[in-house]
Amino acid sequence: MTDRFKMIGAVYALLRKDDKVLLLRRANTGYQDGKFGLVSGHMNGGEPATKAMIREAQEEAGVTIAPEDLKLVHVTHKISSQAGGQDERLELFFEASNWDGEITNAEPHKCTELTWFPINDLPTDTIPFIKLVIQNIVAGKMFSEYEMEPA
Repeated sequence: MTDRFKMIGAVYALLRKDDKVLLLRRANTGYQDGKFGLVSGHMNGGEPATKAMIREAQEEAGVTIAPEDLKLVHVTHKISSQAGGQDERLELFFEASNWDGEITNAEPHKCTELTWFPINDLPTDTIPFIKLVIQNIVAGKMFSEYEMEPA
């Protein structure tokens, strides 16, 4: 029997407050450090997507989101060749406007700041892929796919 193909699953949170979205400045992760991204993370094996999103929001922003307050707003499929191998990801973007607790930098070793920005006026140093996905969400697009992560 041959090994089955495996894909990496990830979740992203668009935490919204009126017309603003919460972005975090990445640090010490090895991926787009110094740029703004979303609260996000990989799904663990056997972990439903909503539970992964709730866990990541708690770990990174210190807030608790109820499952019913998560709304799936976009899905991406990315395929890229990195370090001579194939990296393929299915990523789920959830929006939430309600949560318990105060937004706080719960992972200061991976994030240097959490800041609210107008969703239609993101900073120039936002991760290009994240900026593109947020624009797609604002435009009402539910799905996008990329053979290489947008630079």
